[in-house]
Amino acid sequence: MVNFSYVHLPAYPLSQSMDMIKTADELGFYGAYSVDETYWKDMWLLFAALADKTKQIRMGPSVTHVILKDPTLIVQQLATLDELTNGRVEAVISFGNLAMLGQYHIKWQESKPLSRVKEAHQVMRTFLDNGVITHEGEFYNYTGLFTFARPVQKRMPVKIGAMGGPRSFLAAGELFDGMHHALGYSRENYEYVMKNVKAGAEKAGRNWQDLDLAAWVVWVISDDSQAAKETARIMVAFYLSAMPQQQVERHGIEYSSLQPIFEAFGAGDVQKAVDLTTPEIGEKLSISGTAEECVAKLKNNILPTGINHVVAAISDPFLVKAFTGRDIENCPDVIGQMRLIHDKVLPALG
Repeated sequence: MVNFSYVHLPAYPLSQSMDMIKTADELGFYGAYSVDETYWKDMWLLFAALADKTKQIRMGPSVTHVILKDPTLIVQQLATLDELTNGRVEAVISFGNLAMLGQYHIKWQESKPLSRVKEAHQVMRTFLDNGVITHEGEFYNYTGLFTFARPVQKRMPVKIGAMGGPRSFLAAGELFDGMHHALGYSRENYEYVMKNVKAGAEKAGRNWQDLDLAAWVVWVISDDSQAAKETARIMVAFYLSAMPQQQVERHGIEYSSLQPIFEAFGAGDVQKAVDLTTPEIGEKLSISGTAEECVAKLKNNILPTGINHVVAAISDPFLVKAFTGRDIENCPDVIGQMRLIHDKVLPALG
């Protein structure tokens, strides 16, 4: 069985954000995730406001960042939200958005980022499960720290956000409850991801099939294929710099060919960067088009490798307008796309 979830970028008026997540709940989506980044409106407050307005959808960050925020404070937020939602919360953690860390003047290259995430996971697991922690580590130290914020569910899932690999994929299989792999689309990419996840699980004596293994993807669906692909192409331009070189090249794209796009962004010329992002790049680095095209890409490139969860970062004309000032016609808004997913994609996935 494949779970299908929605990831929300809180750039919209909050009343619209709430309507989107309430719709995802009504349509039976597994989860609604959001990014815990300064760029956006606060996802924790948004989800808290939705706790009594939703019934079954799970909620949480994908991702929250353990360099900018201490993991015990993340646990406090998670457990409080879990009580509000009566046990519907989970977390995806990572070391962070590298561009944003640079804006905070954090020298992440010197901070052993994956080692920090693994230790943060150990801290979070202890604090979630016990409500108290004494810990002496390389990155985090606590003596008798406790919290009254306690989760409702017996074991809250804590997953890792992983992109380039392979060490993060190995850690996903060995240590975490699952993984959200962002911005992967090719069969070659997912075979590489899953080979390492399975090796990590085998090392720990775990069954990889018990893990929640998600593809976090830029998603645009429309009955007008070209409108969907153009929307995706524009949004893909803004995600390129987040992709490690080895991940880009697992999609048959020469990393050096993207340098003019990066240089345009660096010079503040957003329109040039978008124009330099070719339809071919947009096609390779998104799930976009008609329902039939989206389903085909999932079935051909992603799901056969063992991925059991699709997390759709639905992009729409509002986001294109907000990022670029450009207007897109014949592409549904987020709620319209959710309904297309419900009506045409989910039945095809079984």
